[in-house]
Amino acid sequence: MIGFGDVELHRRKLGILISAEPTLPAFGHGVRFAKAGLASGCDVYLYCIDDAVAGVGDLELQALRTQGLKLYACAYGAQQRGIPVSDLAAFAGLTVVSDLVAGTERFVSFNG
Repeated sequence: MIGFGDVELHRRKLGILISAEPTLPAFGHGVRFAKAGLASGCDVYLYCIDDAVAGVGDLELQALRTQGLKLYACAYGAQQRGIPVSDLAAFAGLTVVSDLVAGTERFVSFNG
């Protein structure tokens, strides 16, 4: 990280993929990991895929969005599960996951 006085010129980028359904511990672990990343000053990008798309409305996850979390959800996964596309997340394809893997310093996955 390069700083100039109190201005930070580069923030660390953290990518998180969650595939676990919201009722499983792995979903909660992923959400708490995102919270810790935000608290440490990282730019945090979280992508919900597979069963995790059902959790985009999770209250804690939505609260993290107000703190700067960039939340994405798999559009195909939502379609397959009958979950309507909404403004709760940016619904996108797998190219976003590829971009997150390539564009973040750390990328972690929480699976069910």
